[in-house]
Amino acid sequence: MALSRSSSTSASTFKTAVETAEKLVQPQSSSTFHDPFSIVSHEMSNLAKSIANLIGSGHPTLNRVSSYYFEAEGKNVRPLIVLLLSKSLAAIPIEQRNRIKIDTYDVTNQPHYNGTPTETVVAGNSVDDSISPLAILHGINPRVILDPLSKPMDKLPEFDAMNGILPKQRRLAEIVEMIHTASLLHDDVIDLSDSRRGRPSGNIAFTNKMAVLAGDFLLGRASVAIARLRNPEVIELLSTTIANLVEGEFMQLKNTVMSNDSQSIVNDGEKKVIPEPTGKVPTKQHEYSVSTPAEVDHITNVDAAFEYYLHKTYLKTASLMSKSSRAAAVLSGAHDDIIENCYEFGRNLGLCFQIVDDMLDYTASDATFGKPSQADLKLGLATAPILFAWKEQPELGELIARKFSEPGDVEIARNAVKKYSGLEKTREMAHEYCYKALQNLRVLPESDARSALEFLTNSVLTRNK
Repeated sequence: MALSRSSSTSASTFKTAVETAEKLVQPQSSSTFHDPFSIVSHEMSNLAKSIANLIGSGHPTLNRVSSYYFEAEGKNVRPLIVLLLSKSLAAIPIEQRNRIKIDTYDVTNQPHYNGTPTETVVAGNSVDDSISPLAILHGINPRVILDPLSKPMDKLPEFDAMNGILPKQRRLAEIVEMIHTASLLHDDVIDLSDSRRGRPSGNIAFTNKMAVLAGDFLLGRASVAIARLRNPEVIELLSTTIANLVEGEFMQLKNTVMSNDSQSIVNDGEKKVIPEPTGKVPTKQHEYSVSTPAEVDHITNVDAAFEYYLHKTYLKTASLMSKSSRAAAVLSGAHDDIIENCYEFGRNLGLCFQIVDDMLDYTASDATFGKPSQADLKLGLATAPILFAWKEQPELGELIARKFSEPGDVEIARNAVKKYSGLEKTREMAHEYCYKALQNLRVLPESDARSALEFLTNSVLTRNK
């Protein structure tokens, strides 16, 4: 399979998929509906403006850094998935939404589903209402009663009534993008990146310290918005995604810089011994984990390395997609089977998305990718293409174990990937996850929104950035 064929067509297909999907989360009566480009601009502008209202601080420089990545043109795939999935869920008859009780504020123009009389409303109240007094939240008595932590988007109720997306689902989409953007700020510092979305990365444009603090601030603001959803299950899901992102990054760090003895790390070429635990704070690894390649056999066990790679990929990328998809279904009141398939859809799509990303790292140019390409091998990361080559050429295990650190290692690895069709096999793996994601969507009623999700899912395979 020729991976380089019609790269411009691939880019166009993915862009068309996003534009088509974005049109479907617009109100049908919008005067701009006849102009697809203005519709895309309008939706993205509202998303960015709404997020800006959520992240405002009392410090102008902090506002500047925390909003920096929202200014550039990003894929915005994660919030788009939440919005389209929410619209697809709206096609389920209200009497079949028996998972939780839905309050009148959430349902907008739909009939009120009462549920079991003994249940309590867990979804209630506006996403824009604070739970604690504002003077306490801000630590100051403002001259004007204003809540910069959350302000409603213009004409939001009318939008929701027309397109079937609940207010809490729309806020969920905004929260997801905030969490994702915070992870980008942190990742660029960790990976020493110098570009993101076609311009200097946050750590370069400002400083490492400011980028880290801005990422922390975004997570803090996201946490406030999460709490205001007032749904314990959704709060638990979204809070876990933040922990998952950190776990995944640690797995990648270990895969990059950890020594085989797991008792030391290599930082900037210098070996540093990890402090021994004192025993005052007992810690144990939870059962939902995988063995590291070093714990099994860091040179010969390819299967263990693949398991490690896929779990890391889930934590870093698919967790946010899967748990936000599940949260959208929970907020809709859908029953357990729908909720589970929404979760699996996000999981499979997230794995597909990242696997394609890992493949593009070998094939895309810096200008197309929007960030440095061919970086994984230089960072010592063993992703799917080189793992497939490792299966055919066992001696690559030694290069992977030393993180491609010796002269010529990166070139040897790239040649092996080409020789043993590592990219083609990686694409086949992505196809499998894409197919599973499409099957998960089949549990939803047929609708334009579901068709858009299917189109978007298929286009992930053909994108080139």
